Amino acid sequence: MKGEYSMTDDTRLPGALTYMQRVRETLDAITRTQIDNIEQAVEAVIRAIENDGLVYLFGTGHSHMLTEEGHYRAGGLAAVCPVLSTSLMLHEGAVTSTLLERTSGVGPAVLGRYNPTDQDVLFVFSNSGVNAVPVETAIAAKEIGMTVIAIIALDYASQVPAGPAGRKLADVADIVLDNHGPPGDALVELGPSGIKAGPVSTIAGAYLLNAILTEASRRLTQIYEMPLVYISANMPGSREHNAELVQRYRTRNPHL
Repeated sequence: MKGEYSMTDDTRLPGALTYMQRVRETLDAITRTQIDNIEQAVEAVIRAIENDGLVYLFGTGHSHMLTEEGHYRAGGLAAVCPVLSTSLMLHEGAVTSTLLERTSGVGPAVLGRYNPTDQDVLFVFSNSGVNAVPVETAIAAKEIGMTVIAIIALDYASQVPAGPAGRKLADVADIVLDNHGPPGDALVELGPSGIKAGPVSTIAGAYLLNAILTEASRRLTQIYEMPLVYISANMPGSREHNAELVQRYRTRNPHL
């Protein structure tokens, strides 16, 4: 069929095809090994929403993209609120954000701006699982009584030392999901230097997050008459449906 190809026959794009194959292998590994942890995370999300809580998402650097992935999007759970701080993103200074995510004391201050409660859930995305900000944010959330769900690369985390908190994210979180990324994140070796390209943590993190939120949304539809999921603005009936959800969560989500 036109447009199909065999990876064994096509040598035009060895880097691209190797990357695509290894991404598939990573996602397959997640599916084989993380089902029990996904179910625990789904149950935590449902408990939070049944208790009128929110699902907060937090990450620094490139991991912050996963917090926006879950927020106010077509097919997305409306009870999701991202925890955002521009200083911890990349657009105002990538080098500075890298330094800040290793600085003690920043994370709890950022989380505190949202006034979370013990009825809420916090997802923390951190590939290495050791930097000060994500670890200390998770600790602060636990002190409030929040359920903390970590999405990290366990193999990577096992090979790097703990940061200023003296603990790793996997040791703090209530539920830990392994994104099966390699140490250093990249998948494809470029040559004799040993340097690799092709990061996987964003794809793997979105795969896990959306699997959890999709299953939670499905189960919540059996509890609530109205699905708590946003509809694409281009679809019929979306304006009224989405407006009702925004009204429901706007007072607690400053990003709506």
